[in-house]
Amino acid sequence: MSEGKKISDIREDSAVTENSSQRQERGHKNKKAKSVIRENIEAILIALLIAIVIRTFAVQAFKIPSGSMLETLQIGDHILVNKIVFGTPIDIPFTDINLFWMPGFFKPQKDDIIVFKYPEDPKRDFIKRAVAVGGDVVEVRDKILYVNGQPASEPFAVRKDDMIRPGHMDKRDNFGPLTVPHGKVFVMGDNRDQSYDSRFWGPVDLKQIKGKAVIIYWSWDTSKKWNHLNRIGRLVK
Repeated sequence: MSEGKKISDIREDSAVTENSSQRQERGHKNKKAKSVIRENIEAILIALLIAIVIRTFAVQAFKIPSGSMLETLQIGDHILVNKIVFGTPIDIPFTDINLFWMPGFFKPQKDDIIVFKYPEDPKRDFIKRAVAVGGDVVEVRDKILYVNGQPASEPFAVRKDDMIRPGHMDKRDNFGPLTVPHGKVFVMGDNRDQSYDSRFWGPVDLKQIKGKAVIIYWSWDTSKKWNHLNRIGRLVK
């Protein structure tokens, strides 16, 4: 009987030891799994933080929704905009609440394609080409742009409507002359007959400019359901 009890006691001690070891092993695995999950969450949060910082201060992606910049930019083009070069208004991410304006290194020059806050509704972003800067005198005569009295060289400009509208009826084809105030730029769409721009609502304040369009990184026309692979990687100019 005593030997049976001893054997039983040994078996019970062994079982207790095995259960304790298994619990420790499971606990170790659980801690390891939690550690992996925590590391993944931390990595995702850090990546999101970096993305937000880059989007806010350095580079932001935009999609072209309309044809006002044809043929330079097509509907469905996705572009990257450099926010450092000209400076940019800094808003709380994913809101329209402005915090401050970050100064840039240069001022926009003629022919730069810029993204800016639409003066009549800052919640909306527009993209146009700067055609004149502060101090320049701008005039449009029968569709031809004049800057400081000289016709501008504009190989990118598109005019598809042969009708010329008189200035007293519409500013599209006959406008000005207007001296652009310092601290502002006069912008126009390359598709001159189909662009709502500075001819109608005036020059853009430099502090409303979000950045300079740099490159097309993707292009997809949803109406045609076809991507323009040959446009990917093109510099915007």
